[in-house]
Formats: sequence, C-alpha cells, structure tokens
Amino acid sequence: MLSQRLKAAKVAAGGGGGGGQFIAVAHYTSPYVSAYPWSGSGFGAKFANPATLPTGDGFSVAFSPSGDAIAVAFLASPYVSAYPWSGSGFGTKFANPATLPTSLGLGVTFSPSGDAIAVAHDGSPYVSAYPWSGSGFGTKFTNPGTLPPITGYDVDFTAAGDAIAVVGLAAPYVSAYPWSGSGFGTKFADPATIPTGYGLGVTFSPSGDAIAVAHDISPYVSAYPWSGSGFGAKFANPTTLPTGTSFNVAFSPAGDAIAVAHYNSPYISAYPWSGSGFGTKFANPATLPRFGGRDVAFSPAGDAIVLAHSGSPYVSAYPWSGSGFGTKFANPATPPTNIGIGVAFTEI
Repeated sequence: MLSQRLKAAKVAAGGGGGGGQFIAVAHYTSPYVSAYPWSGSGFGAKFANPATLPTGDGFSVAFSPSGDAIAVAFLASPYVSAYPWSGSGFGTKFANPATLPTSLGLGVTFSPSGDAIAVAHDGSPYVSAYPWSGSGFGTKFTNPGTLPPITGYDVDFTAAGDAIAVVGLAAPYVSAYPWSGSGFGTKFADPATIPTGYGLGVTFSPSGDAIAVAHDISPYVSAYPWSGSGFGAKFANPTTLPTGTSFNVAFSPAGDAIAVAHYNSPYISAYPWSGSGFGTKFANPATLPRFGGRDVAFSPAGDAIVLAHSGSPYVSAYPWSGSGFGTKFANPATPPTNIGIGVAFTEI
C-alpha cells in the first residue's frame, strides 16, 4: 500500500479549507469510512460523512500522494469509490470507473505520481488499475499478461512507481510486475522462498529496496530485498515473530522501522529495520489495542503510528520515536462504527 502505509498518511491544524494532516479509517458498518484531522495531540473532531457513502463494508482506504483525493475499497458493487479531499473533508464522489473491479474490493492504492490507482479484488483478474487525474478514473489498463492467482487482497506501488505488487490467497501469494504509463509489464519471477500462506498485506520500503508481505501462517511476515530485477533472497525472520495471522505491514517514512498488524495479542509488533532486515522487536505498547490488528500506518513525519483493529474503539494511535511506542493517544471522540480494517494518513 504505497508503501501503503506511506501511501500517504494524513490533523488538521484546524479545519477550514487549508492544509494539515488527516487520518482515515475504512471499517465495517455505515458510513464505512471515517476521517479525522490529526495533530500532535491526536485525533480531531470527525469530518462529516461523504454525501454519497460507499455501498458496503469498507476494507481499505488510501489518499492520493498530493492529498487531494481519497479512495475506499469495499465489499459491494461498485467495489471502489473515490472523492476529492481537502481540509474541509470529503468532496462530491467521482463517477465510478467505466469498467468496475469484478468483485469485492479488498485493497486500494494510488501510484506515487498520482496518475494511476489500483484495486485488489476478488474475482478474476484480481487486480484492476486505472489512470487517475483531477477528473477521476480513466479507462482501465489492460490486465497483467500473467494474472495473480485467485483473490487479490492488497496492492502497492514502489515509491519510484516502476513496479506494482499484489498479494492474494493462492501460491505464490505475491505477484509483482514492472509498471509504466502503459500499465503492467511482464511478471517478475516469484521469490525463491515464497510466503508460507495467504498474502494479506504488501508494502515496499520508502527507498524501494525492500518488499514485505503479511500472511496467515508462521512466520506471519516475510521480507525480501527488491531491485529492478525483482525479489532478492528472503531476509531472516524476526527473532520474535508476530503472534498470529498478520493482515498488514508498514515501513516508517524514514525506512528505519517496520510494523505488523496481526490478529493475536499484542495485535501489533514493530521492529527496527535496516539493510540487514529485522532488528530486535520494540517493547509492546503500554496500553494494547483491543483485539485483532488489521492495518497499520505511520504518520507522514514518522512521529505517530496508528492501528485499525477489531475491538472498540476500532482504531488506536501512539506517538512513535526511535524508542518505539509512546503513551497511547486519546480515542477519537466519535470512533469508527465497527471493525477497523484499513487506515491511511495524508498531509496537504
């Protein structure tokens, strides 16, 4: 997810039409997406819901790199909805793509230049990509020559925008392709050591020299060097593994930490990251999230980390530093209405 937890992250220094930082959560139950200003104090007052809501449970959310648009992937037709975004919140929904994703929208991301948007979904071809502009969706790009196998669960572009990766529910669990203004290139060779189970989340490092996959079987996260040739030899597993099915993974903006959202307590695990791979796990947050980590994102400045999760208040946020987790921020005054599945930040 553009280093999808980088995918551009998002508190407004006070409302209005001006700039600031903002955070959005995709969740079950109407309104399916909730968005808030973000600041050094944490969550601000929830923005008004979009005038035209997504039509089903929200599963993934992404801001465009410039922070002028927001997209939500969800579990009912048209499977993806996009809106203009400003310091005032949601604008009027863009028209649906002329060619919709074929089934449940499970992951969404914008390219780093903001000229394309990709959706991972159930139903062949499992990933759909479109040109993106100030007018919204363009004509769908041609499908990859070699499709991902079975359900596409998440998708991310490299920071350079020269590759795209999709994870899904059948081996090899991650598929990667060159990307250009023409769309998908010829699929890269699979990793020599593939993830051990269903691919549920994928992200490239900010510098584009690594790719990480969250999956449902131990070691629950797999990371690889990445280059113009594709996957390198898998990095050693973390010494202290996540405790169960991992649903997503994010690198910090500086690329010096990696965090994993996973289903069992402590629900989030974070590690230093370097060219050698995983470092010694950071101490757990003093106040743990409540149940079932589903997605994780760092703030644009790298000074906060947020987890979407399955127990009320459905999203938890912490200061972040080189020492790891700080004291949990207060919950949003108006939390998401149900299970938090996706989270993203932006700054405009």
